[in-house]
Amino acid sequence: MKLVVEKTEKLEGEITIPGSKSHTIRAVIIASLAEGISKIKNPLKSDDTMAAVNACTAFGAKINTDNESEWVISGFNHNPQKPEGVINMMNSGTSLRLISGVIAALCDFEIELDGDASLRARPMQPLLKSLNQLGAEAVSVSNNGYCPIKIKGKMIGGDTEVVGMSSQYISSLLIACPLLEEDTEIRVVKPNEIPYIRITMKWLDEQGIKYEVSEDFTKFKVFGKQRYKSFEKSIPADWSSAAFPLVGAAIVPSNVLLKGLDINDVQGDKAIIDYLKKMDADVSIEGDGIRIKGKALKGCELDLNATPDALPALAVLGCFAEGTTVLFNVPQARIKETDRIKVMTEELERMGADIKERDEGLIIHKSELKGNKVRGHSDHRIVMALSLAGMISTGKTEITTAESIGVTFPDYAKSMKALGAKIEVV
Repeated sequence: MKLVVEKTEKLEGEITIPGSKSHTIRAVIIASLAEGISKIKNPLKSDDTMAAVNACTAFGAKINTDNESEWVISGFNHNPQKPEGVINMMNSGTSLRLISGVIAALCDFEIELDGDASLRARPMQPLLKSLNQLGAEAVSVSNNGYCPIKIKGKMIGGDTEVVGMSSQYISSLLIACPLLEEDTEIRVVKPNEIPYIRITMKWLDEQGIKYEVSEDFTKFKVFGKQRYKSFEKSIPADWSSAAFPLVGAAIVPSNVLLKGLDINDVQGDKAIIDYLKKMDADVSIEGDGIRIKGKALKGCELDLNATPDALPALAVLGCFAEGTTVLFNVPQARIKETDRIKVMTEELERMGADIKERDEGLIIHKSELKGNKVRGHSDHRIVMALSLAGMISTGKTEITTAESIGVTFPDYAKSMKALGAKIEVV
């Protein structure tokens, strides 16, 4: 599939942002672990969340997703069944890593996990090392630190050290270690993406799970012999997804209201509001959503360590803003679905951008963009970001692998078109 985008004159109206991928995946896994029936309201039904659903179903959870506004999950009560064959985690790094911890905690049989070519490029060795240190058997089949991987539990507990290059390693351990017989101490080297760790901690708090954490997130103590319980919860809208219509409305004449977002949620990507304000955008919080109006913007320097998913959209924003925009301290953007620093540099250069790649970020100067044929690299955030570039470019922009949008924002093109964007799925 392709996205075909032309210069957009105006965006106007309101749309509702879909539920959070991060919250939905954690909800599915915790509900599946629990005894009894849980209800998840306003879940995100996407390729990534369905990877978690399919994996948990394979372990014996009964999950009904027919009603897209409320999923009903009957958990396997900390006693998973042995699935048949390899579990396909598709393109979901979050699901892969969180499920890996659950397997190492509970399964006394071997499980193999794999995924698509993109998932096979996502580093797993730091997490595998920790799972082994805590008593599991966890290996990369090809002995290269990547999928496919084989894991057999059960972890006991004890001490482990894990590099914090991805918050998902820490979240995996935090969800799994309460299930162990002994207490666990986790030391984190240079934690990144702390807001995502906070999301996991929020779920643990709501479940009554006992743990301790240092102020700088480098030390955790998780107490063993705990259990998860069934729940009912509404999933907040996804700030990571909201970044794209927010940036779109900031770079063209607009008056747009985004509904469903909770400014008090722990999602780190709500910082997009602060980033936009720092660049002089007209954005305000209203009773029923976030309103943004397009106007001239100015470049600035933004530390994206806590919000790596915002980099692709902000790279396009930098092309629009007067002066220079510097995105820095975000090396982990290179280990997402793609090397997003490298890919955004290559594709925006095809469109005429004055952009320079750095080890841990980007330098972008105001640029007049021209429509072109560009690659989406099977990365949902790259595709959506390039569609924004197409909205402020002369001529026509064609973006490949548009089907990847289904990972987090299946109705993205439909929503943007409803606001007035000249965008078509081909």
